[in-house]
Amino acid sequence: MLAFDHIGITTREPKPDENWIEQSRCWVTNPRNHPESIEFLRYEPDSQVPERVKNNPHIAFRVDRLEPHIEGQEIIIPPFVVAGFVEAVFIWKYDTVFEYMRYLKDSWFDK
Repeated sequence: MLAFDHIGITTREPKPDENWIEQSRCWVTNPRNHPESIEFLRYEPDSQVPERVKNNPHIAFRVDRLEPHIEGQEIIIPPFVVAGFVEAVFIWKYDTVFEYMRYLKDSWFDK
């Protein structure tokens, strides 16, 4: 399975209903609540997320397994689990940041 999930766009402005991701030191919005499936990301100054991810939009796909989509690809952020609901990985492909997401449960954070 490969299904579009969202587009991620970095912002400097706080957005309503942001969620905190501690390991990324980043605030994110729920793309399911946006009419165009946009996730806004707002990084804290001490975030260790690579600049390539912070400074470029990303396209995210929902997958059943991460491995087939990252094999042989340039991994920017290795697989990690966000708030117990999704396993995600960021790669660089076609001069673009891609995120592949394997949902562990069908919710965004605990909402």
